Formats: sequence, structure tokens, C-alpha cells
Amino acid sequence: MSDQETLATTEQNTAAEAETVNAAAETPAEPQTAAPAKGKKAKQPKKPMTEEEKKENLKEWIKDLGTAVIIALIFLQFIQPTLVREHSMEYTLYQNDYLIVSRRHYTWLGNDMERGDIIIFDSDLTTSLGFKKMLVKRIIGIPGDTVEIRGGSVYVNGMEADQSFTKDGYTSGTMSQVTVPEGCVFVLGDNRQNSTDSRSSAVGFVPISKIRGKVLVRLFPINRFGGVD
Repeated sequence: MSDQETLATTEQNTAAEAETVNAAAETPAEPQTAAPAKGKKAKQPKKPMTEEEKKENLKEWIKDLGTAVIIALIFLQFIQPTLVREHSMEYTLYQNDYLIVSRRHYTWLGNDMERGDIIIFDSDLTTSLGFKKMLVKRIIGIPGDTVEIRGGSVYVNGMEADQSFTKDGYTSGTMSQVTVPEGCVFVLGDNRQNSTDSRSSAVGFVPISKIRGKVLVRLFPINRFGGVD
């Protein structure tokens, strides 16, 4: 084959290859779908809830809410959270201490009231907004006890009472001997120089019927968490 024939054949082959490449370039590529990861199923679209399913969900929600309310009400029959708002029980309790009070300590639980118990009770004193005050004090005398205050000390049934837990170790004022009537208790604050309690006619003997419960534990602040006595 001559050189001219060889050159013509090469040019024809080159032209044919070029047409093939151009045709391939003009052909649109088919979109590729990513294969799901091995071991995982393709995510299915979430099926909308039917009206019947919505009603069932609402019923379950109402049922759970009702159960929670009932449990809370039962809990509050036995326990009452209380915030200390004044300074009359220092240094045992401080303003803004958060307390847990046993509401049934002396009734359903059948415990006897004891001297030294810290209680909360309803009083006839009022706040600046006109609401009745709930006070927290310590029981000093129970029904039948005699109580006398003289010389900075408290005498219960003729015996000098311990004052080591009080703020100043001293009880101000003088009070002739009195007998605690049935159905009542005699109370004092631990901050004896800054407490409105049974020494005052504004409080006097506290009817047991007005006692909300016994203070069990201080929840907050955390650094003073624990029982109180």
C-alpha cells in the first residue's frame, strides 16, 4: 500500500473516532441513584395519623395528666412545701429556707406532740396585703404544762428549759407562770429577741387545730440540706 493510501486510511479512522466521541458527548448521562447503605433500609415517608389515632392519643394524654394530678393531690395530703419568710427561728432556720412539712404527723401518723418540735401553724396575724400569716415556731409547752419566763430563762413545769439552740441563749421579757390549756400548745421562736410568739397576745396559746404540721427537713439551700431540730 502506498504512503498516500495509508495516510488516507488514517485520516478516515481519525474522523470516525471523532464522530464517535462527539456522539457520546451529546448523549445525556442517565441519572444515578445512590444505593442504600448496606444493612440499612431506605427511610419510608411518615404515615399521617388517622382521626381515630389522634383521638386515641388525646385520650392517653388526658389519662396520663389525670393520673399525675391525682398523685400530686395525694402527695400534698401528706407533705407541704413551705418557705421561711422571717428571721424569728434563727439560727435554726433562716429566711428563704425551703422546708418540707409533714401534714399528717400528729393525725394520721398518730405521733404525739413533743416539746422541741418545730411546727407551722395558721395565726391571726396579717401581712401587709391583708393575708393571714402562717408562722413557724418551736413547741415549748404541751397541754397541761406550766410555763414561766424570768431572768432571761424559760421554766417548764418548774425546770429550766434548754436554750442552747437559741440565737442568743436568752429569752427576753417576763411572764408569770401559766398553764397550757387542753387542745393548745405554747410556742416560742429560736430568735427570742425578734419573735412574735406565745408571749404575745397576738399569738398566745396555739390551738392544735391550727397546726399545719411538723417541719421534717430543709431542702434548700443545698449546703444546709437535712433534718431540723
